[in-house]
Amino acid sequence: MTQSPSDGRDGVVIIGSASVDLTTFSARLPARGETILGEQFTLLLGGKGANQSVAAGRAGARTSFVGCVGDDLFHDIVVDSLTGAGVDLAHLRTVPGPTGIAHIRVDSSAQNDIVMVPLANEHLDIAQIDAALEALAPTSSVLLTQLETPIALTAHIAARGRELGFTVILDPAPAAPLPDDMWTDVDIVTPNETEASVLTGIQVTDAATAEQAGRWFLDRGARAAVITLAAQGSCVVTAESSTTVPPLPVEAVDTTAAGDAYAGYLGAALAGGASLTEAVRLATAAGALTVTRQGASPSLPVRREVDELLAARGSAPSDTHP
Repeated sequence: MTQSPSDGRDGVVIIGSASVDLTTFSARLPARGETILGEQFTLLLGGKGANQSVAAGRAGARTSFVGCVGDDLFHDIVVDSLTGAGVDLAHLRTVPGPTGIAHIRVDSSAQNDIVMVPLANEHLDIAQIDAALEALAPTSSVLLTQLETPIALTAHIAARGRELGFTVILDPAPAAPLPDDMWTDVDIVTPNETEASVLTGIQVTDAATAEQAGRWFLDRGARAAVITLAAQGSCVVTAESSTTVPPLPVEAVDTTAAGDAYAGYLGAALAGGASLTEAVRLATAAGALTVTRQGASPSLPVRREVDELLAARGSAPSDTHP
């Protein structure tokens, strides 16, 4: 259910994980049992929910984050970073114990591997979710969530969001099997090619197989699928058509949070009244800029930078801004 900004519901609600990323950078990743010397270390805000909130906030949307943070020494990193991006934290709950963390290793080719420990994120519950959605529904039209929360909780988020009239966007990462009856509560699903392959059983390698996977989601009740194909762009599949939005080639430095930039900008653009194709174009530029910088949340671009990239590449930015 897409709302027009004129109805006053131009906000984005993001429910998901918040963590602190402990990231090492080295020429290569160590082999099993090997110790190597790295070149750099960062300690920054992370978690798919928090990163997508920063992206949506920097896109210019009124953004609210729903999640949990610990009362440990990492608490202020999470709160200060989200507040700095203009994100409303009225529904961020502080719980006893440690904040979630992710250990990320990045090599010189910009590839990474990640171990995430949920910790405080495991305290997110139905009561907190329902209270937040009911409070935010009058002013927000887009609800974005991911799979760093338990599947049963994600299914509840989608169902409750649909009941309250949100456009429900599911970023199915990290990929995990989902119950078939959940798809009827999803307006837009946004997997990358790997996630689409895991979820559908269709090996996604190009636009043609991405369209097949997109139809799989639609056949189960989703209203649209946006499948990202890295250097091949994005495949937008709806009941009416399949469209490929071209990529914006850049030199990658660190791919961490590129998907979160994409998701956050997509949600912000839709909340601002953009069409799905316009929103995907904006999200593509945001993701492209993100991979040119190191780190997760610090690499997420502001709207001016995204519009400038689109203008420089000969693709006009969306007429409707969040």
